[in-house]
Amino acid sequence: MITDIHSLDPNGTYTYADYLKWRFDEQVEIIKGKIYRMSPAPKMVHQWVSGQLSYILRTHFDGKPCTIFEAPFDVRLPIGNDRFPEKIYTVVQPDICVICEESKLDEDGCLGAPDLIVEITSTSTYKKDFNEKFNWYEKAGVREYWIAIPSEKAIQVYYLENDQYQLGGIYDKSPAQSVIFEGFEAELEKVFR
Repeated sequence: MITDIHSLDPNGTYTYADYLKWRFDEQVEIIKGKIYRMSPAPKMVHQWVSGQLSYILRTHFDGKPCTIFEAPFDVRLPIGNDRFPEKIYTVVQPDICVICEESKLDEDGCLGAPDLIVEITSTSTYKKDFNEKFNWYEKAGVREYWIAIPSEKAIQVYYLENDQYQLGGIYDKSPAQSVIFEGFEAELEKVFR
């Protein structure tokens, strides 16, 4: 068991098996074996946007076979069929995720790609959300990825086509619309303050 994040090698490569042994206060994610510290406590605007989008998602999916989860919720993204903890090099905690295959859910969270992931950017997460997470979610097969940008009061929607993300739209005035979930949209004036 490791109780101090400083005892880890910042240049090391880690797996979900390692992650399960950590007992320190800092929240972290592992992307391709590398440790990323998460923001200590989200700002008010982040929590507002998260709450609004979660509510809109829950309302839309009520009675449908999809489940909505908010961070902290572990999403393990294995490569191929490597499902053993020592073979999983990516564990993330998306701000919001929608999972429509119940078989991906277990007592530890989600094993496999959610159908939809929403990340809410801040100055400290912008690069990670648009680069590392974008690339890894694409590779892992997350069918749709929404990036909410509170500072711009905008949402960018990407959807997976032929194993690559395509831009579904940049919404800063009209409602953000899902590509894969027919009829799902989020009115920006309800999402942002």
